Amino acid sequence: MAKQEDKYAKKRLKASYLTSIISITLVLFVLGSLGLVILQAKLISKHVRENIQLTVFMKKGVKEADIMRLKKYLDAKHDIKSTKMVSSEEAAKVYSEEIGEDFIKFLDGENPLHASIEVYMNEDYANVDSLAQLSAIIETRKGVEEVRFHKNYVEKINKNIGRITLIFLGVVVMLLLISIVLINNTIRLSVYSSRFIIRTMQLIGATQGFIRKPFVWRGIIQGIISAFLTIGVLIAILYKINMYYPDLVNIQFIDMYLMLFGGIILVGVLISWWSSTLAVRKYLRMTLDNIYLS
Repeated sequence: MAKQEDKYAKKRLKASYLTSIISITLVLFVLGSLGLVILQAKLISKHVRENIQLTVFMKKGVKEADIMRLKKYLDAKHDIKSTKMVSSEEAAKVYSEEIGEDFIKFLDGENPLHASIEVYMNEDYANVDSLAQLSAIIETRKGVEEVRFHKNYVEKINKNIGRITLIFLGVVVMLLLISIVLINNTIRLSVYSSRFIIRTMQLIGATQGFIRKPFVWRGIIQGIISAFLTIGVLIAILYKINMYYPDLVNIQFIDMYLMLFGGIILVGVLISWWSSTLAVRKYLRMTLDNIYLS
């Protein structure tokens, strides 16, 4: 009879342990999925900002050597990501393709377009103030006729990105709080099934630290296992996305994905440790009558 009760108790303990891991994994998966969405949004934001274009129009008749000299000067600046020289002939060819006819024929073979340099900024400098400051510097250079960028377009992009970032931060905070509550309740239920064991250990003189230690370690292990299960699922999702939409998953930013996975492990461990500690403390301070009533 005693053996059957022991087997039943072990089965209940295993079922409770498995339920806790599944519950924590589901919560961390929701949190990790949102992290992936935010990460992809950040990469898209970076791509959009780094494709904001500032165009430097050169004066007619400027030598190509002077244009290349200016290009090298711009390439050396820390706030500029890349530059591209567009000759007047290339500009005419592109414009002809856009309108669908050779407009130079109507101008007696004279090309009115100027050579230019397309400038693309690093993400942190893709704003109106930095672009205006750079424009003022470039306009003082030899052979430059005019510098242009779409101020309203840049302002709108940065404004929308700022709004989206705030919304995502709000959702992250809300989901993090929900995750803490759900994981906390899951671990409390797991410890609840061992409340009589905790009381028995107290009665035979075990210290609070000795009693708390195995439960806390069990909670931490549950958090680690759940975190790795979550990471495994997220990696599988990324692999599938990469198969169908390779542009959405950029291996160049592997460090950002590793930071996300590290964050999932950290959240899983910290919340599990904190919840286990609080749950055991509750039953350590509870009277015998309350234990039976709880």
